[in-house]
Amino acid sequence: MSTINVGIIGLGRIADVHYPGYRNNKKARIYAVCDINEELALERKKSWKAVKHYTDYREMLRDPSLDAVEILSPHTLHEPMVLDAAAAGKHIALQKPMTISLENADRMLRAADTGKKIFRVTDNYAFYPPIVLAKKIIESGDIGDPVNLRIKLMAGGSGGWHIPPESWQWRLRESREKGNSLGLETFDHGHHLWTTAWYLMGEAERVSAWIEFMDGIIDAPAVVTWRFKKGYFGSTEFVHLPGLQIPSKYYANDEWIEVSGTKGMILVRRCTGLILDGPPVSVFTSRGWKHYPGVKSDWGEGFRLATGNFINAILGTEKPLLAGTEAREILKFSLAVQRSARLRREVYLDEMDAVLPSLTRFRKRRRDMKPEDTGQSLLERLGLSADLSRYAPQARSLTEEFIGKFNKAAAAGWKASIGLRITAEGGAADTSYSLLINGGELTVKEGETPVSPSLLIHVPAGTWAAILLGKRKIEMAYLQGKLKIEGKAEEALKLRSAFGI
Repeated sequence: MSTINVGIIGLGRIADVHYPGYRNNKKARIYAVCDINEELALERKKSWKAVKHYTDYREMLRDPSLDAVEILSPHTLHEPMVLDAAAAGKHIALQKPMTISLENADRMLRAADTGKKIFRVTDNYAFYPPIVLAKKIIESGDIGDPVNLRIKLMAGGSGGWHIPPESWQWRLRESREKGNSLGLETFDHGHHLWTTAWYLMGEAERVSAWIEFMDGIIDAPAVVTWRFKKGYFGSTEFVHLPGLQIPSKYYANDEWIEVSGTKGMILVRRCTGLILDGPPVSVFTSRGWKHYPGVKSDWGEGFRLATGNFINAILGTEKPLLAGTEAREILKFSLAVQRSARLRREVYLDEMDAVLPSLTRFRKRRRDMKPEDTGQSLLERLGLSADLSRYAPQARSLTEEFIGKFNKAAAAGWKASIGLRITAEGGAADTSYSLLINGGELTVKEGETPVSPSLLIHVPAGTWAAILLGKRKIEMAYLQGKLKIEGKAEEALKLRSAFGI
C-alpha cells in the first residue's frame, strides 16, 4: 500500500492531539477532514494541508481514495458512523469511549468483522510512555507479584487549554440522554483510568462504586474499587476542586498511579497535567528508589504513538490496541461502575452480559462465599490446629534451598549475624546455622550460631519446613509461639526480603 489516506471526522478540541501523529508521517496523511462547522473544516484543511473537506461524513465515506477514518465525534454518534464506515470498507479508529451501551458495541463489532478491516478504539493511556514503562517494570518482576493498583484523579476549576462551550454542552447532554446518567469524570474520562488498569493488570471481576454529583452535574467526589480476575485489587479516587487552577497544557486535571507488588512499588507521577514535581516514573524496592527522569511524559505523546499503532495495524506490522473486543471489555467495566453506584451494591462484570443479572450475581456470590475444599478442617484452614511434624524430614533440604535463594541485591548495605536453631521433631535432629551477612555477601556455617547474633530464631523442624513449603504463614507460627525470635525483631523483615519468605 502507498501512503494511507485518512479522513478525520469531528474537528473539535481533541483533534489537536490526533494531528501530530500524521505530521511528517511517511506512511499516512490526513487526506480529508469533516465537521458540520464548514468554517472549522476549511481552517483545518488549510492548516493540516488536507486535500478535501466535508460537512457530511457520509459523502466523505463515498470517496474511493479514502482508506481509513478517525472518528472523533460525540459518543452517541459513534455507532452510526462506525456502521457506515464499515459498510464503506474503511479502516476505523474510534475515539474512546467506544459507545454508551453494550448492545451498540456488539452491533459495531459485527459490522466491523464483516468488513475484515481494522477496527480499534483509541485510548492514549495505553500508549503513554510512563504507563508503558510501568507495564515493562511489572513484567520484569522488579516489584514482585502485583497486589494493588491505586489511581488518583484531581480535576480543577481552571487551567489548561481553552475548551469551547459546545464541547461541554454535548458531553452534559449525553450524560443525561435517555436516563443514562453517565458521568463526565467516571465514564468519559474514567475510560482512560479503566484502560490503564486493564493494560497494567488485566481484566476485572467485580466492582463497587460510590459516586456523588456536584451541583447535579459533575460526578465527584467518587471512589471506585474493584477486584481483578487474578486476585489483585484496584481503586480510583475522583475529586473536583472548583477553586483550584491545575498546571496543564491540556485539560485541567491530572492523575498519578501507584502499583504495589510483593517486593516494591511503582509511582507514575503525572498524566494529563503537571501537579507533581520529580521524574515521571520511580520504583521503590529494598534497594531503595530508582528514578526514570528521561521517559517522555507529555500527555499528547500517547496520541502520537496511538496513531502509529493504527497505521501499523493497517499495514499488518502491529496488532491494533485497543482492538474492538478489548474496548468492549473497558466499556463493560465503565458501565458496571455506573450500575454499582446507581444500585448501591457490588456488581459482577458478568452481570452486564447476563440475561438474568440477578441470578448471575446470586451464583457468583455463592461461589465466592463457599470455602475452598482443601481437605483440611476449619481450625487447620485458620492455622490454629495442624500436625506439622510430618514435614520435619524435609527441614534440612528445604533450608539448603532457602539459603540458595539469597538475594544479594536485596541485602546490599545490610550487615547482620543471624542464628537459626531448628529443634528436633518428627525424626529430624537438632540443627543450627550461622548466617553472616555483610554488604550483599552471605557466609553460612552449619552446626553453630553466632556468639552475639543480631537475631536468633528458634523453630521446630516441622514448623520450619511448613513455612518454607508455604503450608504455614511465618506470622501465624510466630503468633502461636511455634517460632520464637530473640534480638532485633526488625532484622526479621530484612531477612524475609533477602531470602524471599
